[in-house]
Amino acid sequence: MTKVLVVDDDFRVASVHASYASSVEGFEVVAVAHTAADALRAVDELRPDLVLLDNYLPDRSGLEVCAQLTGAACDVMMITADGSAESVRAALSAGAVNYLLKPFGVDQLVRRLKAWQRYRGRVRDGLLDQDQIDTAMRALHEGDRPQAPKGQSPVTASLVRDALQAAQDPVSAADLGTELGIARATAQRYLAGLVDDGVALMRLRYGGTGRPEHEYVWRR
Repeated sequence: MTKVLVVDDDFRVASVHASYASSVEGFEVVAVAHTAADALRAVDELRPDLVLLDNYLPDRSGLEVCAQLTGAACDVMMITADGSAESVRAALSAGAVNYLLKPFGVDQLVRRLKAWQRYRGRVRDGLLDQDQIDTAMRALHEGDRPQAPKGQSPVTASLVRDALQAAQDPVSAADLGTELGIARATAQRYLAGLVDDGVALMRLRYGGTGRPEHEYVWRR
């Protein structure tokens, strides 16, 4: 279970963010803090895996907190109304893994949390090669993209994404279309989008007639 610490000076906003994070499978909000001091104390005592951190805190800025947590076992995701370029650069320089600007919809946070979860799964331990590092970095920012390109259904995009991710073996657009009850051409369009996003791989499969068919696999 991923342990999350939510830090925001506004009690109501902190509660909402905690509710959003708790709704994601595999995430548990272990504490909510409203000051920098309380946040640092909670990190020391509870050892969260991820801190959702506001910049506007009453005692110190979230950027200072983020910088102080550099090298800690937890990651920091900034969630703030501060959209200044200086703050974004400072947060990333201090080690923040993402920067989400208020106000936002629950789906925007959920996508980023799930992407971070996939990223952490790829860099948990061991020695990584460049391809593994590239895959992890793509996974980290996968949630930053819109859920579906213009003209595509977010529901269908989610179904195709989940089905491909769950597949144990490479699948064709026809296979996936049959499984989901959508046209082969529709499945192929959404699968091609996942390939463009760098989260899926496409290769050729030759059938008995010798005619090649595209098959797709989730990039793990």
